[in-house]
Amino acid sequence: MAIQSDFMAAINQISAERKIDKNKILDSIKLAILNNYKTQFGEETDVKVDLDEETGKIRVLATKEVVKEVEDEKTQIEVIEAKKLGLNTKVGEKVEVDVTPQADFGRIAAQAARQMILQNIREVEKETIMREFEGKEGTIETGIIQRMDGDNVLIEIRKAIAVMDAEDRIPGEFYKSASKIKVLVKKIEETPRGKVLKVSRSDPDFLKALFVIEVPEIESGSVEIKAIAREAGSRSKVAVYSNVNGVDPIGSCVGQKGVRIMTITNELRFGKFEEKIDIILWDSKAETFISNSLSPAQTISVEYDAKINTAKVIVPDEQLSLAIGKDGQNVRLAAKLCGVKIDIEGVTKKPGEDGDLSKEEVKEEVKKDDKKEDVVEEKKEEE
Repeated sequence: MAIQSDFMAAINQISAERKIDKNKILDSIKLAILNNYKTQFGEETDVKVDLDEETGKIRVLATKEVVKEVEDEKTQIEVIEAKKLGLNTKVGEKVEVDVTPQADFGRIAAQAARQMILQNIREVEKETIMREFEGKEGTIETGIIQRMDGDNVLIEIRKAIAVMDAEDRIPGEFYKSASKIKVLVKKIEETPRGKVLKVSRSDPDFLKALFVIEVPEIESGSVEIKAIAREAGSRSKVAVYSNVNGVDPIGSCVGQKGVRIMTITNELRFGKFEEKIDIILWDSKAETFISNSLSPAQTISVEYDAKINTAKVIVPDEQLSLAIGKDGQNVRLAAKLCGVKIDIEGVTKKPGEDGDLSKEEVKEEVKKDDKKEDVVEEKKEEE
């Protein structure tokens, strides 16, 4: 079966324009023709498709056993017939016989295989695009919002359609079609329908990646982000540390006149809410780090029990509400940042007085957050 003389020129053009390996395109064409042949002549036929890239000629070759007398024409060939075809063989051997249909098989096969060829090319193209994101997990990409798919957002990033699941969205954000948006490349997920690029804006690593972009000292390694506790769309705490004497880690993150931290918060203000970011100085001494983590509240004393991983913190009475935060958010984020259970009290006041959350309520808020973390970890293990 001969095909057009400009066949390879067309294949090379498709390969160049779509950045697809030429051999993968040829393989998809051969597979389509093979399937069409089997549809017409039987699935049980042991055949393959041979494509000559020089001449553009396609042949269907069937593997048959050489016998004295044929009982099954699909799988056998007489030794005399084999020799007539120029095959130097003997009884019992296997040979490849050209069984390419004549007449209009080429036209029929081309029509029947067209959709499959296009589908295979699309799949190869998609796989090629996905390969561009391999090893880029944890980096930020800018994409164009395509549309909402239920609670998920579809975003085009360099020809790839990325999916931002509901849990990866920042609460309160509004996603307008054709708008540009920055997202974190989270992972490439294998699904029954192929590979899917998953992205996020609520992940703590998204906030970390923004700091890497905006703070040169972090990218160079002179300033290090030790930990992040985040409630996306509301508030985050970022613990930083300087690896170089004379470099102020908090000042580096905030920037002159707050320009760096302002750029980061503006990026997080894609919706109507502003995410507040506390920059915390990390310390190797647990008591000092716990005290710092409760900023902007000041502490009087911190007693840390490493055996039960719990800290008892005393703050000035007038700062008890500030230390606890609205709905316990400040102490909850501090506990998450340090990885420590925090029991907080005033000098004379106890939580629950003057409208504050009670001690039990504070513990309950932290427990709720711990349960959320456990659920996330369980999901990760299942995946």
